[in-house]
Amino acid sequence: MAPPSNRPPVSLTSPSTFIRSVYVRFIALWTPSFVRSILYGQVLSVALTFVSVLTTELVDRNWVLPSTQVFFSYASMFIVYTPYTVYKYGLKGWCKLLVHDGWKYLILTLGDFEAGYLYIKAFGYTDLMSCMLLDAWTIPVCMLVCWVAMHVRYHWTQILGVVICIGGLALLVTSDLLTGKNGNPTRSGEGDGFMLAASTLFGFVNAAEEFYVRRSPLYEVLGQMGLWGMVASSVQALILERQQWKTSTWDGAIAGLLMGNTISVFVMYTLQMILFRVASSPYFNISLLTSDFYGLLFGMFFLLLPLTHYSPYWLYFVAFAIVISGLVIYFWHATPEEQGKTKVELPKYLDAEGKTTMKDYEGQKLELCVQETSIAMA
Repeated sequence: MAPPSNRPPVSLTSPSTFIRSVYVRFIALWTPSFVRSILYGQVLSVALTFVSVLTTELVDRNWVLPSTQVFFSYASMFIVYTPYTVYKYGLKGWCKLLVHDGWKYLILTLGDFEAGYLYIKAFGYTDLMSCMLLDAWTIPVCMLVCWVAMHVRYHWTQILGVVICIGGLALLVTSDLLTGKNGNPTRSGEGDGFMLAASTLFGFVNAAEEFYVRRSPLYEVLGQMGLWGMVASSVQALILERQQWKTSTWDGAIAGLLMGNTISVFVMYTLQMILFRVASSPYFNISLLTSDFYGLLFGMFFLLLPLTHYSPYWLYFVAFAIVISGLVIYFWHATPEEQGKTKVELPKYLDAEGKTTMKDYEGQKLELCVQETSIAMA
């Protein structure tokens, strides 16, 4: 059962008091943590749009190497966060991390990597409508795992918020159908299977990432994901894409697109982990439902600028408003701080000297955004 709300109560004694109490409750929603949850979620949605656009550009330029593509993203996380982890833990402590917890991060990263691979694979076989609808399966899977593993209890208003967001997604899919963006599937059954498997894996992985990041420093989680992601993606690329390396296009434009994609994915992973602490992994997933709308805006202002006769279908704007409404309703009863307990601790196997040299003091840059939300930090 969900905990009682700290929000101002809604009065049903009369229509005027009801309207007034709803207004007071709405104003009370806009706490710093709530604003950050909305903002981070939409920045992630925009970043996902950039990744989709850049990937499409790579494909159009005869560069279809998904395992190689994600290698660069994992490598950026490894390069940034692993040296910082070694600095905080010491080389000996980092080696102990690999021995004691490396296998856990390896399993987590394999799930994340294969989910992304299956997701990209699905778009080559089935239509856009199936991909978008089946992708929403991530949300109930993630909520179920959080409910079972982390004992998160959802209020009925949170379920309503999710349903409203998915209703907005349905309108986005309808808009794509009416505007002819659905595509021509070649092997729908196989593609739907890929997308369903990817969505299920993403649901488990996102919940597991939230579990880890609420208990361990951000740099440890991201550094380990970068390390094992590099290993997994390089092995798979060597097996599946080695021959394609010779026939694919390699030039300055490809390098620029890969750099843009790598930066976007790096920002996504970093901000995603912060959002898991500020709000939750289910909230992260419903926030991404607005990415199709941002894709429309990107097409209007960057790709279709010369086509002055182009006019977007009106349902896109209605769908976007509905999804945003669902995001607000999700926190109508519960606050972001109530979505899970954050207790960041150092690994117990670090020796006393290692713990002394890496105090997670309250001002360090990687944790600052989360500490401002008054969530307990190590």
